[in-house]
Amino acid sequence: MKICVSATANSLDAQVDQRFGRCPYFLVVDPETMQFEAISNEALNAMGGAGIQAAQAITNKGAKVLITGNVGPNAFQALSAIGIKIVIGISGTVREAVEKYKKGEFEVSRAPTVEGHFGMGMGRNER
Repeated sequence: MKICVSATANSLDAQVDQRFGRCPYFLVVDPETMQFEAISNEALNAMGGAGIQAAQAITNKGAKVLITGNVGPNAFQALSAIGIKIVIGISGTVREAVEKYKKGEFEVSRAPTVEGHFGMGMGRNER
């Protein structure tokens, strides 16, 4: 099983990025070996649909779990529809997040945490 973590850099010691669709990197980690693949987020500067594009990117890499800070409604729906477990509200390093997930310290989320366009500073409350 592969775990994807939104990250601020391309290292296991990078911080978990609080934005899923607009994070700079996705780290796709094998939790047994801690080997990982760093993927640049092509949707980082997209005008719209970043969360959906990001969901497609991690799906293509075989991720079954997403660990991140926040997920908007469109990304949440896309990820849920394809069966990816979503763990949100996470901070610390990527390594710490994966270790805690392996120990069963996180619960799978049932709803998005932010409104659309969160990473762009354009949510309904910010307009």
